[in-house]
Amino acid sequence: MTAHPGSPEAAQTRAQLLILAKDDDVALTTAVLRAGTTVEVPGQAELTVLTDIPRSHKVALRDIPAGSQVHKYGQSIGLATKEIKRGQHVHTHNLGMDTSQREYSFGTARITPPTPTGARPTFMGYRRKDGKVGTRNYIGILTSVNCSASTAKMVAHQFLGSVLDEYPNVDGVVALTHSSGCGMVLDSEGANVLERTLRGYSQHANFAGLLVLGLGCEMLQTERFLDVDNSAKIVDQMTIQGTGGIRATVKAAVARIHEMLPAVNALEREVVDVAELVLGLNCGGSDGYSGITANPALGVASDLLVAYGGTSILAETPEVFGAEHLLTRRAVSREVGQKLLDRIDWWQNYATQGGGSLDNNPSPGNKAGGLTTILEKSLGAVAKGGQAELTAVYEYAEPVLENGFVFMDTPGYDPVSVTGIVAGGATVVCFTTGRGSVLGCKPTPSIKLATNSEMYRQMPEDMDINCGVIVDGESTVQEMGEEIFATILAVASGQKTVSEELDLGQEEFVPWQLGTVT
Repeated sequence: MTAHPGSPEAAQTRAQLLILAKDDDVALTTAVLRAGTTVEVPGQAELTVLTDIPRSHKVALRDIPAGSQVHKYGQSIGLATKEIKRGQHVHTHNLGMDTSQREYSFGTARITPPTPTGARPTFMGYRRKDGKVGTRNYIGILTSVNCSASTAKMVAHQFLGSVLDEYPNVDGVVALTHSSGCGMVLDSEGANVLERTLRGYSQHANFAGLLVLGLGCEMLQTERFLDVDNSAKIVDQMTIQGTGGIRATVKAAVARIHEMLPAVNALEREVVDVAELVLGLNCGGSDGYSGITANPALGVASDLLVAYGGTSILAETPEVFGAEHLLTRRAVSREVGQKLLDRIDWWQNYATQGGGSLDNNPSPGNKAGGLTTILEKSLGAVAKGGQAELTAVYEYAEPVLENGFVFMDTPGYDPVSVTGIVAGGATVVCFTTGRGSVLGCKPTPSIKLATNSEMYRQMPEDMDINCGVIVDGESTVQEMGEEIFATILAVASGQKTVSEELDLGQEEFVPWQLGTVT
């Protein structure tokens, strides 16, 4: 079986080996293979496994000389650090980074997904006064500085239990706190990133009410990120110092939120066209199946949304390194493609200054799941973005204004990445995982997509959809993508995700912290 990465054909088999592109040097195992086992290889002679190989790992399809490129998805995933024999396990012990310069082109593979025929999909959303559409109806407590974090949590704690029972249209009161806000250089890169993040959350369509809470003397005064029109929601602000201390602030804040509740509860969902959705794409705890099951299936859902005029945000810049040339080919202009490459260059310098490299990214869990280099991980990760043309590239937490498929520069660390995406405006997030990441991201619902059935069976209460059935031969990538798309619409209309049932997403608000701390 041969296919390009992310294509619907790439994972439809019950065979013990998956070959993802015609001239690949390795195949992916679908079961544990013991040394001495003989397995069929499509289009080749039978292969005798020379070493034990775990499920979702790589086996050599041919002899590979030391120093040669090793190909998977039809792309180089690294260099052989020693001679590799046909049938051997290919992993960290014999595969290293390939630093060869990639060739870039711009706009040579642009695809505009055709709008499907038939009735346009809709969802039940909250239409805000500024024209944005929310999928949830929260009251948020947003802190300007870490010094007000504990107080904000005390306030939110007063609204747990049955307090909100008489307000069925209010999804909750959530305190979003962080570890910065003072000891910083204003107008520096780090300060600007935090301001953008807080500004983005203050304007988010999933908040109908907002209380901004500061200490009073911090560097990051609330006026620096409440400098935009927030008339679409109820907004109030106070400081601990100006209100008379913590106890007085908690009492005053609780009273103010109680005043907000009737107006927020009066808001109702209405029928909204699918084009109003802003979808965030993210992955964490990836494994060898990520690039052939959940990620390309999510890519199908992303393409469907884009075809209907919606917006889909891919992120995690360190995890597109090695596959960025595939994205520049999809860019609508050289300027858009070059902006992505500029961010890649920034990241390479950033990693070097920290004493590392972007190939440090694959985690122990990634490697246990069969991913060896950042090149291999990235080639699977970009499949989340489907095939649609790339219309824009944003810096971290910038407001996403263009429709279509876009990219946001974020770290690969899950909570930091998703925080940036949500700050940009994502109203639903789809999160793929092979090892079992459990991230939530209030005020935006997070849909968990398992890449393999084994993990799904191990953690059924933490996953929303099992994409492992693709490798099991029970579904195709296209069918699973359509199921994900239908789930996105249902969740956007109010169906709770497992993360929401567990009340996750408050502690996972983690703005990217950059720059000098003074």
